[in-house]
Amino acid sequence: MSEVHHIHEQDPNAGAEQRKAIWKTFWILLILTSLEFVIAFTVPHGLLKVTIFIVMTIVKAFYIVGEFMHLKHETKTLIWSILVPVIFVGWLILALLLEGNAIFEAVFK
Repeated sequence: MSEVHHIHEQDPNAGAEQRKAIWKTFWILLILTSLEFVIAFTVPHGLLKVTIFIVMTIVKAFYIVGEFMHLKHETKTLIWSILVPVIFVGWLILALLLEGNAIFEAVFK
């Protein structure tokens, strides 16, 4: 029996675009995380620091979801159908925290 040898020519640039996207994602997340560390050790504790951390966490979360879950390649309708409920849940949590604090202050003050 004769053996059949398959010769696969590999393109040296195959996957270069994917590697470039992975490195871009790595550097963006590294920079954002480094900024978080700088802010954590330089900005005094208070509302400004907490606000910066919340905003940076949301930015990182959206970037991670867009890149690794491939949401940025989906239709805008799907993106908005996910984004709008997240915004409403965030607003609900904020409203409950503020109202709960106001009720606590009114009752126990």
